[in-house]
Amino acid sequence: MNKLFTTLLIDDEPPARKRLTRLLKKYPEVFDIIGEAENGSQAQEKITELKPDLIFLDIEMPGLTGFQLLEKLEVVPFVIFCTAYDEYALKAFETSSIDYLLKPVLEERLEKTIEKLQKFGNNQSTQQLLEVIKDLSIKKETKTVTSITVKQGDKILFVKLEDIIYLEADEKYVMLNTNRGNYLVSQSLAQLEQKLPDYFLRVNRGVVINTNYVEEVEKYFNSKYIIKLQNKGLTTITSGRAYISQIKKWMDF
Repeated sequence: MNKLFTTLLIDDEPPARKRLTRLLKKYPEVFDIIGEAENGSQAQEKITELKPDLIFLDIEMPGLTGFQLLEKLEVVPFVIFCTAYDEYALKAFETSSIDYLLKPVLEERLEKTIEKLQKFGNNQSTQQLLEVIKDLSIKKETKTVTSITVKQGDKILFVKLEDIIYLEADEKYVMLNTNRGNYLVSQSLAQLEQKLPDYFLRVNRGVVINTNYVEEVEKYFNSKYIIKLQNKGLTTITSGRAYISQIKKWMDF
């Protein structure tokens, strides 16, 4: 018989919470979703009030990060990180009793998490968890860029990275595609890519996507993928063969 976990979802991105909720509801015998939080401060209050068995926790949130939140808790629930951390960090998670999920969360990967949950239950070491957090806080390089500037006539616009669904090369320029509109910038895709955080992924020669907006990934011929995005037009992008390995790594295949 499966163990049922009262579950709290913590993520500052509504699309990520919506996607995760949809996935977890497929397993009502494992997850009892008792609430959501959109930032660390709100999460701290809800954890104290609701005392969940399990939290799905985003790491990089404004105000209070996921790591800072855990350090403030008197009692730490079972934690599953939803993360865009690099390979080093993932190995650090693997060596502890913590589990992790790369965004966007895929059902196949979630099933592995369920197996681990049922095997280990709530036997997570709080001390071990905090040691991993401390190590990652030292090793992880954070990127301070939060927006891209766009010149429109006499105006300068600041397009937040979190609002960019994908970037597409357009000859000498790059188009920033958002749900609020599209913006042309004079920097190359390679230049912009250097400034982007880990949740952006190059999927072909001319396109970098924000993985937080991925709705679906479908296998295509010649080992390519069709990637459907969560925007108004439900944009689909075909990956390039040269980018297969990094796409698979992102999907944890």
